[in-house]
Amino acid sequence: LSRNQDGTRPQRMAARTHSSAGTATLRPYLNAVRATLQAALCLENFSSQVVERHNKPEVEVRSSKELLLQPVIISRNEKEKVLIEGSINSVRVSIAVKQADEIEKILCHKFMRFMMMRAENFFILRRKPVEGYDISFLITNFHTEQMYKHKLVDFVIHFMEEIDKEISEMKLSVNARARIVAEEFLKNVSLWFVACVSRF
Repeated sequence: LSRNQDGTRPQRMAARTHSSAGTATLRPYLNAVRATLQAALCLENFSSQVVERHNKPEVEVRSSKELLLQPVIISRNEKEKVLIEGSINSVRVSIAVKQADEIEKILCHKFMRFMMMRAENFFILRRKPVEGYDISFLITNFHTEQMYKHKLVDFVIHFMEEIDKEISEMKLSVNARARIVAEEFLKNVSLWFVACVSRF
């Protein structure tokens, strides 16, 4: 292949340009999510106004409208968005992950299902996502009292950064394996064909 003046091959240079462009659009999206989460995580201990001696996440039970904040949707595009629902004592964060084709949809579904089956290990992960989203986190005032607030925000942002990479790597692995299987299949078919022809 011909090289540019700096010695870089054209394809590699194009790939790097595409990657940097993706990062440039991702950063403002993550910054908006981070700023909104930091504002929403001003939580306090608040007992239920309906049931005595009960302390439930108001964003889940939704028994008192005056305790709920206006939901915020932050979108990067039609397929990637975050829903942040706040209340006086809890915040629910729901994430829709980019799924460009059927393979990515299957991989995303399997990966999220794997995580949600182990929700107790992640503390803030819900076992079932909000409808229309792929995964949901529930952060209560007890979490912010026991953990660093900025670390909780960092965890959500880090998850959003890494999930696309994980799905892309799994897709490459699946495609590579499919290519090997197809090559072996065609090799066996060609050998069988040669064997059949040689008999005649």
